[in-house]
Amino acid sequence: MQETGVHIPNYIFATNLNRENKWEFKGVNCFSEFIGSFIDKWFKDYTFIAHNLKSYNGYFVISQVLLEMMDIRREVAGTLELLRGATRVNRCRVVHATPPYSRCSPSCHPGYSKLQRKEEAVCCYDCIPCAEGEISNQTDMNICTTCPEDQWSNQKRDACIAKVKTSLSYEDPLGIVLTSTSFFFFLITAVILGIFIHYRDTPIVRANNRDLSYILLISLMLCFLCSLVFIGHPQEVSCILRQTVFGISFSIAFSSILAKTITVVTAFHATKPGSKLRKWMGSRVPMSIVLFCSFIQTVLCLAWLFTAPPFPYFNMKSEIGTIIIECNEGSIVAFYCVLGYLGFLAGVSFIVAFLARNLPDRFNEAKYITFSMLVFFSVWISFIPTYLSTKGKYTVAVEIFAILASSAGILGCIFLPKCYIILLKPERNSKKYLTKNIGALN
Repeated sequence: MQETGVHIPNYIFATNLNRENKWEFKGVNCFSEFIGSFIDKWFKDYTFIAHNLKSYNGYFVISQVLLEMMDIRREVAGTLELLRGATRVNRCRVVHATPPYSRCSPSCHPGYSKLQRKEEAVCCYDCIPCAEGEISNQTDMNICTTCPEDQWSNQKRDACIAKVKTSLSYEDPLGIVLTSTSFFFFLITAVILGIFIHYRDTPIVRANNRDLSYILLISLMLCFLCSLVFIGHPQEVSCILRQTVFGISFSIAFSSILAKTITVVTAFHATKPGSKLRKWMGSRVPMSIVLFCSFIQTVLCLAWLFTAPPFPYFNMKSEIGTIIIECNEGSIVAFYCVLGYLGFLAGVSFIVAFLARNLPDRFNEAKYITFSMLVFFSVWISFIPTYLSTKGKYTVAVEIFAILASSAGILGCIFLPKCYIILLKPERNSKKYLTKNIGALN
């Protein structure tokens, strides 16, 4: 009836597939008579099809059969009544209810997945939280879904969110400390260079070739500044400049130290009568050493850049929920070749300086070079395992620290004793004092 919205059947027709038998039911009680007629042993093996369930009548017939056979809720004239064992249905409406609730296990909410319990019913399962990087955004999901590589699961594990991109920036507290330290040592080196230029004609500055001292100080200034290239958002240009500027700057510094050490040995032995080393005295040989040794490092860096140059890399696996923007070395072999060559120059300088450590005070710079090389080896030997064990932006911080520490060690061991004499002990920085010491040695 359209007025009440209640469907009241008044005619039911049924037949078998070959239409040999037909059944008709009429009147208000037609449906109850229809159900009662087919609950018979004669129809035991029959299958009843109601409109192939493709229309409302098909669903209506199924619902009425269920209402006849089960305890139901029925709405009659606007009042709900509970019927038990009902055998007649005059006026009824299908009430859509929620599916039966599983008494064994509750539903698994989003963020969880179902894990079937062994040797128990299908409806018995445990709700397991999704792992990090996985989500479930529906109820009763069998498995959790893995988030895309550039995303990560939220705290509830029911949605994927974008990973946070990070790098060692100038605004980072660690970046601020390293930047300030780099500028501080750069200024200290510039001041020492200014002192050496101002007192360029004094004996202590002229000893062991003052031009090499200038080159060494300038190269140390570049070493302190090159650490700044390691800070900031990695780009293609900055990744290329990082290792090349670092390698070439340090090679110039160590070439200068090696040349100064050779100058110490040459100057001492050239004073002996009949020595053939006199022809090697002067600035040409030390400068040739600096140019040759630096040229080899430059060739190594260029070969690195032309074969497998460093490039920006998005590291999505080192830290959970974070994308670390860093520079990939491109060729780890080339990277260690550059470091190995620096170690070779430092090793040769250390050996020569160690052998010349007992020369007279006039040429005693070899002692300071020996100490500076010991500092360099201590820093970089500890750098390698630390570099390999750290992740993310702290890897860059470790390399910057090694650059600053080794450069500061060279600066302090070689030049601070000379600055102490120049500024605080000027009487020792004179020809008279020098001649007196040489006469005492003779």
